[in-house]
Amino acid sequence: MVCTRKTKTLVSTCVILSGMTNIVCLLYVGWVTNYIASVYVKVQEPISEKKLEEDKGDTLRIIERLDHLENVIKQHIQEAPPKLEDNPAEAFTDSSLFAHWGQDLSPENRRIALKQFQYYGYNAYLSDRLPLDRPLPDLRPSGCRNLTFPDSLPEVSIVFIFVNEALSVILRSIHSAIDRTPAHLLKEIILVDDNSNNEELKEKLQKYVDEVNAHKPGFIKVVRHSKQEGLIRSRVSGWRAATAPVVALFDAHVEFNVGWAEPVLTRIKENRKRVISPSFDNIKYDSFEIEEYPLSAQGFDWELWCRYLNPPKSWWKLENTTAPIRSPALIGCFIVDREYFQEIGLLDEGMEVYGGENVELGIRVWQCGGSVEVLPCSRIAHIERAHKPYTEDLTAHVRRNALRVAEVWMDEFKSHVYMAWNIPQEDSGIDIGDISERKALRKKLQCKTFRWYLVSVYPEMRMYSDTVAYGVNVYYTSSQQLHVGVLSPTIDDDDNRCLVDVNSRPRLIECNYAKAKRMKLYWQFTQGGPIQNRKSKRCLELQENNENEFGFQLVLQKCTGQRWSITNVLRSLSS
Repeated sequence: MVCTRKTKTLVSTCVILSGMTNIVCLLYVGWVTNYIASVYVKVQEPISEKKLEEDKGDTLRIIERLDHLENVIKQHIQEAPPKLEDNPAEAFTDSSLFAHWGQDLSPENRRIALKQFQYYGYNAYLSDRLPLDRPLPDLRPSGCRNLTFPDSLPEVSIVFIFVNEALSVILRSIHSAIDRTPAHLLKEIILVDDNSNNEELKEKLQKYVDEVNAHKPGFIKVVRHSKQEGLIRSRVSGWRAATAPVVALFDAHVEFNVGWAEPVLTRIKENRKRVISPSFDNIKYDSFEIEEYPLSAQGFDWELWCRYLNPPKSWWKLENTTAPIRSPALIGCFIVDREYFQEIGLLDEGMEVYGGENVELGIRVWQCGGSVEVLPCSRIAHIERAHKPYTEDLTAHVRRNALRVAEVWMDEFKSHVYMAWNIPQEDSGIDIGDISERKALRKKLQCKTFRWYLVSVYPEMRMYSDTVAYGVNVYYTSSQQLHVGVLSPTIDDDDNRCLVDVNSRPRLIECNYAKAKRMKLYWQFTQGGPIQNRKSKRCLELQENNENEFGFQLVLQKCTGQRWSITNVLRSLSS
């Protein structure tokens, strides 16, 4: 599943304010690192009793569990597997695979398990030894068991896409789909092999398919790519092979839970312009235990990495945990009316590999007259890999894809995507391909503006329209604040940091807190000029310090004429 969020820290921040020499960038990083280690103390404002009462005490629980889920996602997006050390025993000790599993294995079996783990990103050794029809805990809200559904529902084609997946994982995905989908609703299963080089996925998989089709001719179709196309185009290949009125597009490392299909097909039958996501649980990559995830909506940050969101307040007020959750975007796997998917423009096949296509689809569906929902009563478990074994530069693909989304769908807010990636809006140097067909699609569908989307669908998304200049994780605003760090994606995240003069020392303080306390957070700055605090009149400058790793430190002092420049300017900088 393509829910990947690249989380950056201040330690990796490189100064945007670097008009002097390249070394300034490193000096700034040294200052921030030192500052985090020894100075900064996060100030947490208490949550109001009113909010707790409104959310029936559930909000804190959800946020805690979403925080845990975010940690899983961070682990999920590692782009390269760890390499075996020269000493196998050290590799076993260091590998996360053996943190909670495998202590009783012999050294030889550990070596085999680790090799498979490095190849697949999950515990294929254990998967091969688990039943294909293993039971799953029913994690649906209790009210789901009492729901009734129409007798006549549309059939569904389930599409599984894969490249070099463990055979046992694919077969378990197929088995769970067959076992937990009513036979009269499951028309076919389509396997899309995106040019795997694993021989096991050719002969052995085909033998399994032939055995199934011998009892039910044509039930499983196999689509094999002659070259690797990536997740996005693989999903479209699966859609093209599907014949049922509804198509479910999934990764081939999932397990379906009981009763997943009826709620989805009912909602699509009621309105074919609904795109549905199930609620996801986690299959732990090491132990293959099922971990319950909290009910959540699905959104994204300004780099267009997807993220889980607390359900909107309107959902909580219903006091009905079986109710559909209105969602701004999609995590990756989804179910859609087959013909509507074509009408709305499928996925953007001009994107590369994967990343961003789920966000683009959610934005497009909403802006062009459809809707996106997450269904609490439809639950599917999904393996969050420890690392991605089949892409070397996921970030580069997501960045390119994000810029395509920005240019086609986000109007004046496309600047936020460029800011988040620290890319100049003009002459970015990134070839995003031809977007004329996608722009023509938007015009043809008479879609609404992105501002409408932010106001009506994703009001939680924080806007940064007051930013006038930016660099790597530093943003200068029209109100003369200097924000340092990643752009906080939603208004619920009070983690934007501002540069503040605190007793003649530079500090990073949460912006709203600093403003509420009337701290010295406003800075006069023009391109090629000093950075001067408006109230204290002190300047942010570099000072020699032999005790510092880089030989310099950032200080606030009487201005000596040091000059700074910022990488990207959106609007003129006025003092």
